[in-house]
Amino acid sequence: MLKVDNINVYYGAIHALKGISVEVNQGEIVTLIGANGAGKSTILRTISGLLKPKSGEINFEGVNIAGKAAQEIVKLSISQVPEGRRVFANMTVLENLELGAYIRTDSKGVKEDIEKIFDRFPQLTKRRSQLAGTMSGGEQQMLAMGRALMSRPRLLLLDEPSMGLAPLLVRDIFSIIKEINASGTTVLLVEQNAHMALSIAHRAYVLETGRITLSGDAKELASSEEIQKAYLGG
Repeated sequence: MLKVDNINVYYGAIHALKGISVEVNQGEIVTLIGANGAGKSTILRTISGLLKPKSGEINFEGVNIAGKAAQEIVKLSISQVPEGRRVFANMTVLENLELGAYIRTDSKGVKEDIEKIFDRFPQLTKRRSQLAGTMSGGEQQMLAMGRALMSRPRLLLLDEPSMGLAPLLVRDIFSIIKEINASGTTVLLVEQNAHMALSIAHRAYVLETGRITLSGDAKELASSEEIQKAYLGG
C-alpha cells in the first residue's frame, strides 16, 4: 500500500533521514521505534507532505506522493494524528470533528461518522460542546484520533499517541488502535513506548540517527536480546 523508497530529508544542513526505505501492506499495523531524534516523526511528516524529501520516492497505492502538498495527500486517503495532539483548543469537540471532514461533501455521511466516533470514544460524547483545550490529555488524544478518522483514511499515521498519558489510558489508546485496524484502516505508528507498540504491530522498523538498523516481525523483534536491552529495559 505504501512504499517509502530511499528518501533523504534535510533540516537545513542537518541530514535527518539517510536513505530510508519502509513498506506498509494493506491491513497492517507497522511501527517505527527508536530513541528521541532518530527520525521517526520526520518519516511521518514527510509521508503526509509537511516535509519534502531531497531525493527518493514515496508511493501510495502506486502513486508517487513525494513532495505533494499536505492537503492533496489527505484527499488521497492518508490522515495523520500529530505528535502532541494539536487539537483546535478554542473550538468544541464537535467542531474539531467537523473540521476533520473538511474534504468531504456528503453531509449525511459526516453526521453518521461523527456518531460512530462518539460510539468509539464514549468519553467524548458528554464533551461534544466543550472546548477541546479544556479537556484532559487522554481526551484530547481520543479527539485527535477521531478527527483524523473523519476523513475516512485508508492509511492512518499515528505520531506518539501515548505521549504524556497515564499507564491505564495508554492501554486504552492501544486497544483503540487495534480496533481501528481491525475495522479496515491500515496504521503506521511512531511510538516511544516500544513495548506497547511491538505488542500490537505486525511488523516493525528500528531507527537510529536517521537510518533503519533493524526490521522484521514485531513479535520476533520484541523477543530479540538487542531490542530488549536498547528499548524494553531488558
